[in-house]
Amino acid sequence: MTDTTTAQARHVYHAWDRCARERDTEGLLALYTPDAILETPLIPAVLDVSVGVLQGHATLRHFFEEGGRRRPNPLVRWYREPDRYGFDGSRLTWEYPRAAPGGDQIGLVEVMDLDAGRIRHHRIYWDWFGFGRLLESARKKWAPMP
Repeated sequence: MTDTTTAQARHVYHAWDRCARERDTEGLLALYTPDAILETPLIPAVLDVSVGVLQGHATLRHFFEEGGRRRPNPLVRWYREPDRYGFDGSRLTWEYPRAAPGGDQIGLVEVMDLDAGRIRHHRIYWDWFGFGRLLESARKKWAPMP
């Protein structure tokens, strides 16, 4: 793993949020190493898979494209406090808090292990509010047909 500068981490912090909001799949992929890992409970909700882990640009592309098609979503507001993130030289973290100025949103914590300024391993942790929404979605998706 190669060191990441504070400037590179700041770039990832701003660029990831911007590309995700704009549904810019190629811009997002450019932030990840070719063999990057993404872990989130949203993966099984969006794709027809049972595991919340993807690896490599091809699978990430499919997830970002499909996830983008499912927005807008009223609970995805993308509010976060400007420039409030943590970086320790290799790990970048920030929060999209549940309680936001415009009302509740899905609360998430983004954790990214960076390698030379690119995301090598990305984990997204959901709060109780967001997890409840995922659970409702899963129940509907996998409910037995009458």
